[in-house]
Order: sequence, then structure tokens, then C-alpha cells
Amino acid sequence: MDLVVALVLCVSCLLLFSLWNQSNGKGKLPPGPTPLPIIGNILQLSVKDITKSLTNFAKTYGPVFTLYVGMRPTVVLHGYEVVKEALIDHGEAFSGRGYFPLAERTNKGRGIVFSNGQTWKDMRRFSLMTLRNFGMGKRSIEDRVQEEASSLVEEFRKTKGAPCDPTFILGCAPCNVICSIIFQKRFDYTDKELLKFMEMLNDNIRILSSPWIQEKYNKLWTIDNLVTTVNDLFGAGTETTSTTLRYGLLLLMKHPEVAAKVQEEIDNVVGRDRSPSMQDKSNMPYTDAMVHEIQRYISLLPTSLPHAVIQDIKFRNYLIPKGTTIITSLTSVLHSNKEFSHPEKFDPGHFLDKNGNFKKSDYFMAFSAGKRSCVGEGLARMELFIFLTTILQKFNLQPLVDPKDIDITPVANGFASVPPPFKLRFMPV
Repeated sequence: MDLVVALVLCVSCLLLFSLWNQSNGKGKLPPGPTPLPIIGNILQLSVKDITKSLTNFAKTYGPVFTLYVGMRPTVVLHGYEVVKEALIDHGEAFSGRGYFPLAERTNKGRGIVFSNGQTWKDMRRFSLMTLRNFGMGKRSIEDRVQEEASSLVEEFRKTKGAPCDPTFILGCAPCNVICSIIFQKRFDYTDKELLKFMEMLNDNIRILSSPWIQEKYNKLWTIDNLVTTVNDLFGAGTETTSTTLRYGLLLLMKHPEVAAKVQEEIDNVVGRDRSPSMQDKSNMPYTDAMVHEIQRYISLLPTSLPHAVIQDIKFRNYLIPKGTTIITSLTSVLHSNKEFSHPEKFDPGHFLDKNGNFKKSDYFMAFSAGKRSCVGEGLARMELFIFLTTILQKFNLQPLVDPKDIDITPVANGFASVPPPFKLRFMPV
């Protein structure tokens, strides 16, 4: 027994020395809680609410601190000032993609989301150029979003006011928009190919929570790389938007006074006979604020995706070694009480000035910030505005319980904030 105890102590000492060596030999990492051998600080993190755990650590160690995920040091950035300083002021240095074992195994460094270095830069540039060629940012894309919004409300109309779970239909709509860009066609919501594809996308999320043809790109422009890039566009552009829409409907039922104000603005600006358009947005400050507030409140990706520093960098008197994973707490920015009067409450007034005009905020980082910000931000903004205004133009959202009894607590708050399951009635206006 004494031999076993001695062996455990020796191994523990070696592991602790290894951790110390990682944090002191290659750089001066920020302070943080003492890690346990092998597992690091895993047991000190709440899987159900990562945000709360990070906030508690920030109170003790400040806005920049180090956690160990197993044997790997991870630097956490908490709060607007430090996140902005890293992702915007030092954007290039913090532009790497951090350690993400599952993605590394499946994507193998391909695509946009989980790639690094020149591959990431080239694929991002190529994707943005190609999407623009297909109509991104142009009227043609808006026409497709409006067309899909019309199909969306027709599907809800088919429910004839019966209780329904909107999850599947809200997933099909943004997926179809990307299909119309990539494949130049949309699919009926009962199409077997679309259903199979949606199932694969859902499985992926569940597992997580030309002149270009040049010799130097034999390795880059492969079918596998392009397929992974297209998969990234679908994965990032479908589930994120559909989850935000679903959470938005839940919040609007919880706060019927907000839905009523939006509908009043729709009646005054758009009316009932034509489809809402992006040109209407500048004349609809309350609706614009409502869409922003949904994204701010739900904080869809609380810690975004992991970044990494691509070089040794001195940051706030610390020396962070090249390759260190960086976690940014977007919730600490979106829920900052320095910027938002009562961040724990759902209130479109957070994005309105005293005269009722829309008010931009540098703290709005729902799409992250800097060089790794969302490629499809423009499309997502368009979809959220047009889909939500079209739904509220055609329907009153009727919950199955009293609004005060509606639970808006996310069922998961780790990788993504997902709303609890719910049903509602779409009652024609």
C-alpha cells in the first residue's frame, strides 16, 4: 500500500511540475485556480452553466485568467474591454482557432470554421467572394429570404391555429436560404433530400452542443476542403439562425407587450399587403431593437468558438505562448451592466435612445468580433429581421400557458444556449 501511495505522489508531482513548466517555461500566463493532475480545472466548471463559472473565476482572478482543460492551459478573457483589446486591437495575433478535439478529428484542418493559417485565410476569402458572386449582400439574396419567409408563414398557416412545435419549420427556413445560394434552388419542407440533410445537420450540432486553380493550391482546393467549407456554411448558417428564431418566439410570448409594439410598428410602416424588406428597417427602430435584444439576451454562443494566439504575445503584462487556446466570454460582454441598464431582463429599450431611435452598441458581439467574426453575419441579420417581421405581420403568437408561467431558461448553457421545448398557436391576424 505504501508503494502505491508513493507512486501516486510521484506521478502527481511530475504532473504538477509539468503544468508549472508549461505556464512558466514558455511564458508568464495569467493567474487562475490551481489545476488537479491530469484533469486540470474540469471539476471546477459547471457544465450546465459555463458562464456562471467563468464569472465567478473573474471575480477572483480578474478579467484575464488561466484554466487548465486537462493538461492544456486555456486563457479566458472576461468583459468587454479585454475581449475588444484581444479580438480587435490585437486581432491578427488572436486570429487562430483554438484546440477543439472533435472538430480536429472530423474536419482535419479543412474548411473555414476550424482551419488555421493560410488555409483559413484563403478559404474565408474564397467563401466571401463566392457568396457575393451568388448574390450575398445584394437584392437577389433579399428576394430569396422574402420568398422563404412567405413559405414559412404558409407552413404555419397550415397548422390552422392548432398547437405546434416550430422547431422543424424554423430549421428548414434558413437552411433553404443557403440551399438557394449554394445549389440555386430551394426545397419543399417535405422533400426527402432536405429532410435527410436537416437530420445530418442536427446530428452534427448534437455531437458538438477558375483563377483559383493554381499549382500552389493542389493541397488547398481539394474536393474534401470545398465540401467541408460548404458544410461549415450550412452548419453555421442553419442551426444558429433557427435557434435564435425559436428562442425569439418564446421571448415574444413571454413578453406580449413587446410583440404588440412590434406589430404596431409593422402596421404603420409595412402594412398587411406587402412583404417586409430591409429598406423598412431604418423606419422600424423598435423592431430593429427587438431583434438585437433577442440576440443579446440569449447569448447564443456564450464562449463563442475557441481562439488561439498565432505568435508569442505580451498581453496585459502576461506573456502568452504561441498556440495557447483563448476563450472569450461573449456573455460577459452582452450582459454587461456597464452598457445595459438591466442586462438580466429582456428589454428592447437597451437598443433605443431617449427619443426612441435605434442605438448601436459596441458591446453587441453576438457574432463575435475581429478577424474570426461570423462570415454569414450579414445574411443572418437579414434573415432574423425579415423572418420575425413576416411572422408577426401574419400571426399573433398564442402560448399554451399564461405568459408569466413560460419558462425561458436555456436547457444548456455550455457550447450553445438552447431554449426549452415549447408549443404555441399561430393565430392569423
